Amino acid sequence: MTLSDRLSQQGPANGLAVERRRVPRRSARYEDPFGSLKRSVHEALLEVLGPKLYDTHLDQRELEQQVTQALQVVLQREETPMTAADRARVAQEVADDILGHGPLEVYLRDPAVSEIMVNGHDQIYIEREGRLYPVEASFADEAHLRRIIEKIVARVGRRVDESSPMVDARLPDGSRVNAVVPPVALDGSLLTIRKFAAEPLTIGHLIHFGTMTPQVADLLRLCVQGRLNIVVGGGAGSGKTTTLNVLSAFIPEDERIVTIEDAAELQLRQVHVLRLESRPPNLEKRGEITIRDLVRNALRMRPDRIIIGEVRDAATLDMLQAMNTGHEGSITTVHSNSPRDSLSRLETMVMMADVELTQRAIREQMASAIDLIVHQSRLKDGSRRITQITEVQGMEGEVVVLQDVFRFDYQAGTDEFGHPRGLLRPTGLRPMFLNRLADRGVDVPLGVFQPQGYRG
Repeated sequence: MTLSDRLSQQGPANGLAVERRRVPRRSARYEDPFGSLKRSVHEALLEVLGPKLYDTHLDQRELEQQVTQALQVVLQREETPMTAADRARVAQEVADDILGHGPLEVYLRDPAVSEIMVNGHDQIYIEREGRLYPVEASFADEAHLRRIIEKIVARVGRRVDESSPMVDARLPDGSRVNAVVPPVALDGSLLTIRKFAAEPLTIGHLIHFGTMTPQVADLLRLCVQGRLNIVVGGGAGSGKTTTLNVLSAFIPEDERIVTIEDAAELQLRQVHVLRLESRPPNLEKRGEITIRDLVRNALRMRPDRIIIGEVRDAATLDMLQAMNTGHEGSITTVHSNSPRDSLSRLETMVMMADVELTQRAIREQMASAIDLIVHQSRLKDGSRRITQITEVQGMEGEVVVLQDVFRFDYQAGTDEFGHPRGLLRPTGLRPMFLNRLADRGVDVPLGVFQPQGYRG
């Protein structure tokens, strides 16, 4: 009896078991109709230009002109029937491949695109206004995608290969890049680019987008100027770095600011800003400079403020100690699901520092160091909103006491387009930090905290 006969006699239950063992099919992929033509044009162009493409003494603008001229010559030799629009498209895409980032270049130039996600050489998604869309673009093959990834990481002195299959890097404009290649990526190389705004968003933009209200913006401005230590929490893609950048803009011009990041993204406009960036180990697994190393070094640089792009490891302990030892007004971000979860995450990361501290001692450090937690969420419609502003009031027994000062009104529901109607509303409670701000010459209008006096 054959295997198929046995399966047919075993009934639907076993048949279902066989079906469950099948590998799920991947969604349809995009195939470029001009893929083969572009490959042949690309190869011919390399023959025409030769080593000029790699001449370090050649100006970028001059190189672009030579590539454009050579492209026209090569395309005229091609006998493939094409419309003028198709010919221009092929020329642009080949030029992008040689001079830029291949099929991604058009989306890197588009200011409406905030993120680009490559799920293999033939599937690309983009994010517009918080929503994901597939696009009709692809790389020629896996090797083509790998060339673009290697071009990106090589520009910042990093590498990606089988021995180091994951890398964080950034484009010349500051856009954050994450790449994962086989064998870690099972179905082909993966690339994620979070674009860097050419002009940094301001508090006015965040108010316009609905991220916060004018009342909340005024309160946060006074809190920064009054040197409160602030943690911005939220999930991935919730807009934490953008909010951190906006809050940092409130720091007075006469203060010395040290920024510490994994990949430099902050765009501070003050004059006295010192920017530090971590560094991964080299080929010999040496030379690594961690966020913790940079935080420790920053304390020797006489900073008035320390701004840390994100804490995710034992550097948390050094950050808390800095906040507790004369560096008030420091700001950082942390991945979390709520203000309470932000403290839990920080506590866990302090334990990674291999320092003998009791749980109570860690919590006392946090309660003493952190004044305010600004929690940000990405809602169902793709918008990023501040959903809680929470004061850290101190310790009560073994627990850090938190008190919401503002809370997002989820009960307001959504409109006909799916956008939330709710706003960030005051809870009516007067925060304890007002006395500290008053001692520092910063007066906060009490009407900001009155629900009945609130105007959204």
